[in-house]
Amino acid sequence: MEGLIGVAVMGIVFVSLYTGMASGFRTIRTAQEDLRATQIMTETFEAMRLYNWEQVTTPGFIPEAFTARYAPNNTNNRGITYTGTIRISAVAGQPYMVDMRAVTVTLSWNTGARARTRTLTSYVSRYGLQHYIY
Repeated sequence: MEGLIGVAVMGIVFVSLYTGMASGFRTIRTAQEDLRATQIMTETFEAMRLYNWEQVTTPGFIPEAFTARYAPNNTNNRGITYTGTIRISAVAGQPYMVDMRAVTVTLSWNTGARARTRTLTSYVSRYGLQHYIY
């Protein structure tokens, strides 16, 4: 009887250990994907800083859609494909709406069967940083 109870306890311990390890690996993968999404959005906004006002407000100059890949330690070109969209819109209802645009970058990707999305919004102004760079 003692042996049977010991085996049952050990079974529960091993199942718990395996579940904890699987959960930890899944959490690390999710964190890596989120970090890569943040890097892609930051890269997009850093490029946006270098455009002048005419380029930002010209329809079609900045592409509305893009893709980026993430495939760590992968030799056969598989991995996660991030699909992104850039939306530039006027800041409505503000007295400075003529001189400011809201830029929204949305990324979406799939983790297994689960669809994930992240969105980041920032602003670009006519008399912003680009005048100090050029």
